[in-house]
Amino acid sequence: MTQKIARYLADHQPATPCLVFDVDRAEENFRALQHALPVARIYYAVKANPAAPVLERLVRLGSFFDAASIEEIEACLAAGARAEAISFGNTIKKASAIARAHAHGVGMYAFDSAEELEKLARHAPGAAVYCRIMVANAGADWPLSRKFGTTVERARELMLQARELGLDPMGLSFHVGSQQTSTASYEAAIAKVAILFTDLRDAGVKLRMMNLGGGFPTRYRDEVPGIGAFAAAIGAALARAFGNALPDIVVEPGRFIVGDAGVVASEVVLVSQRDPADPVRWVYLDIGRFGGLAETEGEAIKYRIATPHDGTAAGPVSIAGPTCDGADILYEKSNYRLPLALTAGDRVELRATGAYVTTYASQGFNGFAPLKEHYI
Repeated sequence: MTQKIARYLADHQPATPCLVFDVDRAEENFRALQHALPVARIYYAVKANPAAPVLERLVRLGSFFDAASIEEIEACLAAGARAEAISFGNTIKKASAIARAHAHGVGMYAFDSAEELEKLARHAPGAAVYCRIMVANAGADWPLSRKFGTTVERARELMLQARELGLDPMGLSFHVGSQQTSTASYEAAIAKVAILFTDLRDAGVKLRMMNLGGGFPTRYRDEVPGIGAFAAAIGAALARAFGNALPDIVVEPGRFIVGDAGVVASEVVLVSQRDPADPVRWVYLDIGRFGGLAETEGEAIKYRIATPHDGTAAGPVSIAGPTCDGADILYEKSNYRLPLALTAGDRVELRATGAYVTTYASQGFNGFAPLKEHYI
């Protein structure tokens, strides 16, 4: 948590649950990635946090943008981004969204199937397109491998087809999974995709871009490698694959830019020892999976939780949200321990919640209002 957020929480005591977000911290993270990977063009993954203050700051920093929908594209344009700086990176797009993006001047589109490619040829004629390839997601806390991407063999056919359809087959992309904790995953993916890159160039396709996706992690409860370690592994892998003939390199960070720039302030609603023979207490917060903490599904993302009683005697807990839904449980198996003094009415903080929280929040499940947001 940054000092600016700590001061804001102390001075304002905002109603909970809410997100307090330090925009300066997002800028620091953006600059750190620029410094670590100077060969790469940064396309911020808007879905991580599409708030106007975040987009506006990144526009001023010269960021490019990876958008998942026409709504995200138009949010970027409203924040001052140039259409040429936006990539429509979702491989699943309505024809009407493609047409609107094309009318706005967006020129880059992702695809991973013949059907999507044909839509692009009809509704964004002449556009630059890149094919997403399926790669292993080992090491990722939030894998993305099953829904997206195609095989290397199929990608080759699709890229040749793109040229025949009058599109510009500009590059290849992959994604090693969100909250990726293994640098080796990038190395393996680069080696795999580079072979196809060279093959297509030899076949006369004017490839010029490799998109490494996102995945760079934020520190939650456990330590993760720093951005320098990922940059070193990526740089070495690119050198092995391309030598001095490096294509344009694109990265699509989201979580790394905004994750540790936000803190969710929450109130303890109830602490209950439901079985006197069981030492595990149930701690219910006023935010849960339906309030924005969807990435606790499968206990995948393990947020750090700070309380006013930290440093005192603690015991095992299960942690849940406030709704009347049995699925609204955050942690049962991840060995969370919270102070024995914790009680209803205490304010707690869920750290590094700047990414994938506000937009996951429901619009009124059980009548609870969406998460309040404060950008400072």
